Amino acid sequence: MSCVFNNPLPIPVLGFCAYSGTGKTTLLKQLIPELNRRGLRLAVIKHAHHNFDVDIPGKDSYEMRKAGAKQMLVASHVRWALMTEDALDSDPSLPHLLKQIEADKVDIVLVEGFKKLALPKIELHRASHGKPFIHTHDDNIVAIACCDETQTPADLIRLDLNNVGQIADFVVQYQQSWQAPKVALPIDLASAEVPQRGQQGLSVAQGINHILNQVSAITTTEMVDLDLLDNRVLARDCISPVNVPQHTNSAMDGYGFAYSDVGAAPLHVVAEVLAGHGYDKVVQPGEAVRIMTGAPVPQGVDTIQPRELCDTQDNQVTLLDTANIKQGQHVRLAGEDIAVNDVALSKGTRLGAAELGLLASLGCYQAEVVHAPTVAVFSTGDEVSQPGETLKPNCIYDSNRYTIKAMARKLGCNIIDLGIIEDNETALTAALLQASAKADIVISSGGVSVGNADYIKTVLAKIGQINFWRINMRPGRPLAVGQINNSLFFGLPGNPVAVMVSFLQFVQPAVRKMAGEQSSTGTQPWQPHYIPAIADEFLRSKTGRSEFLRGIYHIAADGQVHVRSTGAQGSGMLSSMVTGNCLIVIGEKDDHIAQGQSVFIQPFAAVL
Repeated sequence: MSCVFNNPLPIPVLGFCAYSGTGKTTLLKQLIPELNRRGLRLAVIKHAHHNFDVDIPGKDSYEMRKAGAKQMLVASHVRWALMTEDALDSDPSLPHLLKQIEADKVDIVLVEGFKKLALPKIELHRASHGKPFIHTHDDNIVAIACCDETQTPADLIRLDLNNVGQIADFVVQYQQSWQAPKVALPIDLASAEVPQRGQQGLSVAQGINHILNQVSAITTTEMVDLDLLDNRVLARDCISPVNVPQHTNSAMDGYGFAYSDVGAAPLHVVAEVLAGHGYDKVVQPGEAVRIMTGAPVPQGVDTIQPRELCDTQDNQVTLLDTANIKQGQHVRLAGEDIAVNDVALSKGTRLGAAELGLLASLGCYQAEVVHAPTVAVFSTGDEVSQPGETLKPNCIYDSNRYTIKAMARKLGCNIIDLGIIEDNETALTAALLQASAKADIVISSGGVSVGNADYIKTVLAKIGQINFWRINMRPGRPLAVGQINNSLFFGLPGNPVAVMVSFLQFVQPAVRKMAGEQSSTGTQPWQPHYIPAIADEFLRSKTGRSEFLRGIYHIAADGQVHVRSTGAQGSGMLSSMVTGNCLIVIGEKDDHIAQGQSVFIQPFAAVL
């Protein structure tokens, strides 16, 4: 098929196609009430080939549309219709039209026409018309509704064109058995083939898998004080020594009483219970206590009414709005968040602000964590100058080292900064051996392009086991990965944006796995995580490679995530990483993303 159909709705779409005069409209006019009778809520889209009007000449809506209104909405108490003037050079986009359907109010969309589009369709055929079959060149035909004289293949579901009930049975079964197709991720680690020895032109997924297969989690641990635990990874489950909350307490400022007293005469207020204090007597029937948020609930109290729904005078309280009082309301039970001896935080959890607060609430002042990975970073090249020094002629300041260090720190790593290493074999050999003796991961930038003459390639070949790859991605095609002694080595590209993109795709998952980070969601933290978004502009790519565009995403008025590019996408333009807040990820199979089409993004928030 020349045009691919992407269903943007969470409900099935079923087409009816036939040559003119076969009776599509006649059938649908009979089928629609029959499906309604069976309980199906329907939406219908009809493809019109000619200029048409649904409003009447002389009516206000018609005159205002003809006067130039691009959109004209007419509404009454029984229906509304939206007319949109949108002249196109070809057929309208069915996915765009489907987005106008209120999917939460219908069960299936029936489409009349669009026979050239690759959507599931029922073909209508009458032998007497002498027209050719559509199913012979359209694999999307799911059934054929025809007359007795029509000859059909045995593997195609045959329906009686004159039996509306039978066709309705098929539509109902189709709607009930339909499942939304699995969303194809732009980079799918599970389906990536294992790269061959010496293979060039690896996919991003092949590169990530190969790297992760070389990574083992650090097994040594240490006890660290609460104030120093930020961004560390738990080495073992944290078992709660107490109930959270520790006491049954009030979630509201108000009055506590026994639910059995609702509707009784005013209750006698016998005490005021403040947070951090208690009432050691039992509250008797007909009694109540004034209680503050967080204060322990006394015996005899099982329900609390907010203060604003109570009328107090002297030491008497009258409960208002008693019809809506529910037993147990506004009472937080001891251990309802975390019970004593429950797992409060699982092994492999990366600790952030919320986790540290939880540990503190349990009374924990230390935790056992995995030793943080140590990362050694250096830059190479006689053309690179240190920031703060006078820029030498024909040189650039070293930015890569600083972005790499910052991203590694965000992942909880210890940093060894080896600075800028001279472009000679002796200096590079000494630096790499020194780094591999102290660091779990060694990262350089520049000098890894296949076929260039940089010294680093010569040195790595002598002291390590290194693969030099061409990755089918942009930016960041050249990548070197391997080992020097017991250290994992990454040779990242030289261009600043390519360095950051390559770090996010390849170094980040390796660090997370090495640090022992785990997840209880079923997907590992080192696997790529994507968020679907709507493209607000046309995004160009190229089939056969993964594209990482710098983008800016936001939540639009429709409640969905929308994204646009930052503009020019040169791999040396660090300003695009500053302006952007995500990467727009386009997979190898796509040569573009149309405006309004779904695309995946990787937010920067976790690392940048």
